[in-house]
Amino acid sequence: MLYESTLRSLLLVGRGKVRDNYAVSDDKFLMVTTDRLSAFDVIMSDPIPDKGRVLNQMSNFWFDRFAHVVPNHLTGITPESVVASTEVSQVIGRAVVVRRLRPILLEAIVRGYIAGRGWKDYQASGSLCGVELPVGLQNAQQLPEPIFTPTSKANIGGHDENITFSQVEQRIGIKLASYIRDISISLYKMASDYAATRGIIIADTKFEFGLDNDGKLFLIDEVLTSDCSRFWSIEQYQVGNNPLSFDKQFVRDWLEKQPWNKAAPVPRLPHEVIDETAAKYREAFKRITGLPLYQ
Repeated sequence: MLYESTLRSLLLVGRGKVRDNYAVSDDKFLMVTTDRLSAFDVIMSDPIPDKGRVLNQMSNFWFDRFAHVVPNHLTGITPESVVASTEVSQVIGRAVVVRRLRPILLEAIVRGYIAGRGWKDYQASGSLCGVELPVGLQNAQQLPEPIFTPTSKANIGGHDENITFSQVEQRIGIKLASYIRDISISLYKMASDYAATRGIIIADTKFEFGLDNDGKLFLIDEVLTSDCSRFWSIEQYQVGNNPLSFDKQFVRDWLEKQPWNKAAPVPRLPHEVIDETAAKYREAFKRITGLPLYQ
């Protein structure tokens, strides 16, 4: 397991909730996906076995699948080639060399079903992020059409906040906001159609984007993983109930039952929660990609 990378051959640029970034050159950096897990925007103290490799390889699968639709930040340079030989074990299977881009501080969330916080907001207001929804929806019900419900991207320790599409337009401009919304919904639909053939419902997901110096848009960070998506089993799905999931909702549900205020210090995760979460992540990867996990 790798809770925190310790590469000495490259300059550490920063650590996120899950990923550690290192400078490779002026226009490239190495992104290492660790086994850290965050819930409610707080980093847990306990790593999840294989989580970093699952997230990295799942993202690469989707980046490749979407390459004809939108460019992404991957360079094709092998991570093993940019670190010292003694550090290869920290990057193999869990790292990528990516372009340096200007990130758009926005989480482009697409929801095809109503669940989680979205369900709670709907019960309170009948809408979600300024989007009016039909009356009488049930928990876990599919929406008539996928909706775009963006959030602002918070710094580590902060909380993402729901924002309206009008606020997105004010922040990044009408044209770019519309393009991000449209491409996000298109990617979600493509992924949902494919995942359904693998026995998975993608209830919701989030995308992140960045711009190069010419203003060209790229898909960045991670794509359709168990960290940034809600994956449900088609076989177990029933409207009105919380379906069997293959994502970190299992950890969230356990944490909700603990006497915890959703701030540091965090509760220690029991071994059975760690093992079950790891199994869910591996199962999602196996079902969706059909590939062996590269160790």
